[in-house]
Amino acid sequence: MAPPTPRLVVSVDLKKKPWEQALPLHNRWHPEIPPVAHVKVSEVFRVEMVDWTGSVIKDDDSAADVKFIDLSTVHYLSGPIRVVDKKETPAMPGDLLAVEICNLGPLPGDEWGYTATFDRENGGGFLTDHFPCATKAIWYFEGIYAYSPHIPGVRFPGLTHPGIIGTAPSMELLNIWNEREREVEENGHKSLKLCEVLHSRPLANLPSTKGCHLGKIKKGTAEWEKIAKEAARTIPGRENGGNCDIKNLSRGSKIYLPVFVEGANLSTGDMHFSQGDGEVSFCGAIEMSGFLELKCEIIRGGMKEYLTPMGPTPLHVNPIFEIGPVEPRFSEWLVFEGISVDESGRQHFLDASVAYKRAVLNAIDYLSKFGYSKEQVYLLLSCCPCEGRISGIVDAPNAVATLAIPTAIFDQDIRPKAGKVPIGPRLVRKPDVLRCSYDGNLPTTKNPAASM
Repeated sequence: MAPPTPRLVVSVDLKKKPWEQALPLHNRWHPEIPPVAHVKVSEVFRVEMVDWTGSVIKDDDSAADVKFIDLSTVHYLSGPIRVVDKKETPAMPGDLLAVEICNLGPLPGDEWGYTATFDRENGGGFLTDHFPCATKAIWYFEGIYAYSPHIPGVRFPGLTHPGIIGTAPSMELLNIWNEREREVEENGHKSLKLCEVLHSRPLANLPSTKGCHLGKIKKGTAEWEKIAKEAARTIPGRENGGNCDIKNLSRGSKIYLPVFVEGANLSTGDMHFSQGDGEVSFCGAIEMSGFLELKCEIIRGGMKEYLTPMGPTPLHVNPIFEIGPVEPRFSEWLVFEGISVDESGRQHFLDASVAYKRAVLNAIDYLSKFGYSKEQVYLLLSCCPCEGRISGIVDAPNAVATLAIPTAIFDQDIRPKAGKVPIGPRLVRKPDVLRCSYDGNLPTTKNPAASM
């Protein structure tokens, strides 16, 4: 007999706000956020999700929605989902939750997405010192392919995946998160050696009642006030998985998540049609609404059996990911290298972040020779299926990072050739990304020797 249609356990109505949904969404991690659904192991179930902003970003001709977005509200997650075995015994702390992605895609009737950069003083991003303005590009989907009227001349298949999938933390783990991130925020400017222009503001996003949504817990109650002051933001990935933004977690992938609370309380969201390694523009995948069809198994005692703590407590573990067999096939790549020397010529010791920044900047400057604005290339490299690597991390003092771009996504040959870059009508890109002005006073970086 054919298997049953996946059971819809969390649905969304895109005409309603995240907190108006039949099963209200949440945007924080906390062990006391109650589950909205229950599933059994081996059951294939379906979860629907709004885009990570809850439909704040629109398919229109302006980037103002990106410039003025309230980032205290993101990400909106579907769940939590309580997982039990066939005897109704829940997943327990110390278990591993194996989550298989059986199917996924955009929500029917909402087949579009966007890539953007935030204003430097409201979100910023990896290259915000070079690109301080809010920008936006809209993408439309044709089956597995994406194209954008704002970045013409490229078309590529998406490797669709959830940016966020994770389990709820225990109270002990939540306290560890908040303590260490508070220390970074309060003292990081004095102690961190990372290149100054890579520092985001703030250095960490600490618990805040502003913009907080806790699912079924009613706002304004004493319970809500207590939990909202403790609950962790969803911005970074952590021991529970969370916002890892791993582009290869598509169909057929399996995620082995540590279980910290009874029932595991699985949540997911931040669906991406496609993403480049690093999601460098921060709002940098092709963000969309979407659905996942999942199947869970419980590995009893799996944390101790398979995960070695990399820290002072048994809670300092990280998930394991099994990549699925489905991904776009490319045979030719153009690869850009970066080393840990910043734009001022300053040497950094084996700093892979600086090296990757240099690789991305090298790629942006190179591709801008073919008729694209640098903003177009920046957004493209954040969302196309490019491959980032830490290629060297032992040869002091220079870390080496590389960024490989599949050449087949372009409608022109972008490889170097004898003579000058060819100039012709098909290389002139009249449209550009949507953008706002930058009105702040933070310093920006100019690459002294780069082409304008």
